[in-house]
Amino acid sequence: MNLAAATNESLAEMSNVLVYSAMAVYTLAFLAHIAEWVLGSRSKVGRTAAALTAAGPAPAQVRVQVAQRGGGTAVLAKPPKVVTRSAAGARDVPDGPGAAGGDEKGDLYGRIAVSLTTLAFLVAAAGVVARALSVQRAPWGNMYEFSLTFSTVAVGAYLGFLVARKNVRWMGLPLVTTVLLDLGIATTWLYTESDQLVPALHSYWLWIHVSTAIFCGAVFYLGAVATLLYLFRDAYENTLARGGTPSGFARSVLERLPAAASLDKFAYRVNAAVFPLWTFTIIAGAIWAGDAWGRYWGWDAKEVWSFITWVAYAAYLHARATAGWKGRKAAYVALIAFACWLFNYYGVNIFVNSLHSYAGV
Repeated sequence: MNLAAATNESLAEMSNVLVYSAMAVYTLAFLAHIAEWVLGSRSKVGRTAAALTAAGPAPAQVRVQVAQRGGGTAVLAKPPKVVTRSAAGARDVPDGPGAAGGDEKGDLYGRIAVSLTTLAFLVAAAGVVARALSVQRAPWGNMYEFSLTFSTVAVGAYLGFLVARKNVRWMGLPLVTTVLLDLGIATTWLYTESDQLVPALHSYWLWIHVSTAIFCGAVFYLGAVATLLYLFRDAYENTLARGGTPSGFARSVLERLPAAASLDKFAYRVNAAVFPLWTFTIIAGAIWAGDAWGRYWGWDAKEVWSFITWVAYAAYLHARATAGWKGRKAAYVALIAFACWLFNYYGVNIFVNSLHSYAGV
């Protein structure tokens, strides 16, 4: 069989053009997000949130007088505003006003950034589809294709949270920044010509096993971003609680983020939600290995690091459920777990001899 003849070069070239076009639009989205953070003022809303942070928990009750029929007044207890309790149980803090800081101009740039991110996502997704159609197979047969699909799925997950009206626009700037980095690495160092697969990858398990691995990695990434920001925001809240005064730049950024408790809860929920799917990914890989190589587990480097990643996330989830291992300690475990996933993705494929070495670089 002539593999070159099986490749539609026109569609392959179209995919390349779409990927570079998506990078250009992501760059515009990056600039719009920068404008959202810079031009979004430290508004009264932002300063009020910072003041509440420093003041600590709100009073349990607010007494309100209302007029009764026939004269006189009655004192009612108004329920307090519900705020998120931090994992460490140290304080209750309201969320910040967001990247725009409650400023109309900043909010406008934020909406432009989200619109550009959506457009870039659609263009990148079209590039992934064109790559798949050029060879009539799943578009993740090598690291270049995996990177394209991974970044697209990560952005898609982020946009999905926005559609569900979740407060995640604060994630836009780090997301677009890392997506540009990922695509830059993919097109510069990982690029592989559109071609057919090696025989071991000719299986329907390619669609099942690798697609779930990509989705898990994308969601783990969102959790890692939230965890990292949680550490910064938690340090900021601790400084305010001690009566300290953070630097102007740090305060301008950190006061606009959700409360540390909200970031911590978001990270925990997304990691916990996707962990069973990562378990399925490992099981599916073992079944595929049994079909392809005649054994379900051979302690190959990719298998070992997939299991190490599983153990790390299991330790994180266990730590969250164990007294004394919440808050920052658990956050460090979560970041170590995501670092394991990254090494499983980059390190094993590039630097380790493995039966899974299909990097194409």
